Amino acid sequence: MRGPYARVVTTLALLALAATPGCDATAGTAAPPAGPCGLKIAVIGPLSGASADLGTNIRFGAALAVEQYNGRHPDCPVTLHDFDSQSDPKQATALAQSIVADPKIMGVVGPAFSGETAAALPLLDQGRVTIVSPSATRTNLSQRGWSTFHRVIGNDAAQGPAAARYIDTVLHARKAFVIDDTGAYGRGLADEVAATLSGKVVQRAAVPPRQVDFSSVVSQIRSAGADVVFYGGYYASGGALLKAMRDAGLTATFVGGDGVKDAGFIRAAGVRAAEGAVITCACLPPERAARDFPAQYRAGFGKDAGTYSAEGYDAASIFLAGFEAGRTTRRDMEAFVDTYAHDGVTGRLQFTPQGELVDNAIVVWAYRVADGAVVTDREIPRT
Repeated sequence: MRGPYARVVTTLALLALAATPGCDATAGTAAPPAGPCGLKIAVIGPLSGASADLGTNIRFGAALAVEQYNGRHPDCPVTLHDFDSQSDPKQATALAQSIVADPKIMGVVGPAFSGETAAALPLLDQGRVTIVSPSATRTNLSQRGWSTFHRVIGNDAAQGPAAARYIDTVLHARKAFVIDDTGAYGRGLADEVAATLSGKVVQRAAVPPRQVDFSSVVSQIRSAGADVVFYGGYYASGGALLKAMRDAGLTATFVGGDGVKDAGFIRAAGVRAAEGAVITCACLPPERAARDFPAQYRAGFGKDAGTYSAEGYDAASIFLAGFEAGRTTRRDMEAFVDTYAHDGVTGRLQFTPQGELVDNAIVVWAYRVADGAVVTDREIPRT
């Protein structure tokens, strides 16, 4: 892929592609080939910057799926291409334009975050490029009439109330202080939590990304007498906020959403401050993924799968199944994904007409920070 934003990430697959007769590894504007040989899948997400851990987890999961596909089809591999959004919706728009302009790209794993998804999708939808996001959870993304939108994770309307139930029934909160990072994801999730907790919310506040002075919000938390603080946002800022809370002597339990579920949260907060923090996610604990996924991921990348790794694998696998079924145009791929109904490593992969997982496939989990690591706590019951 030409352009400043994209780079090929599956090096061995690209070398094989270049050596395969009839497959052009560099063509970006030619008509797609008759078969899957030479076709591409894109990944959009933060692969650098403050949120790169989450984007990289997705990219590695997708890369594993592509590597396995190419192992089954060595004479006609497909390639995976990175589009680094740096979690910036403006960059995501430019990336979407590049993707639409390349007719060999049949689908997108991502975009990773809700804000960049909202920015990129009008262009991707117009270009008939199907997306399967492993991680964009803002509820209204599926309510805007986009025909190419799908996600393999529960939305904020599932996660937010589940987080609130945990805060209420497990933490037995008396006074909850709800904070968001002003972004599409963070505010949307915080809204859902606050609406469900209702009268137990004593105050709300907003902390913009990259804010470094938390003295004002820490003072507000203290004055409110909160025993639980919920944060809607991403791990770097969430960790910095928690560090400021603990440095000020606040002992309220910290609860964050899926954007906080990363080791970077512990690095930002410090091991001592992060201990006992609670994180919710409508993502499967990666160690529970099926088909030996945890072992295969570790063998491929030398580390355990992280948040959204298994979901990234499943998202890519849907497109790869489309290639195996002979879907080699964007319109045909969209129709294939719309009607896809199979089990992935994370569970049942089947979509409603709006691109959401079918209801019985959505499970929300709680995690805790213990001894410097994010560990699985429990599945949060629906009621």
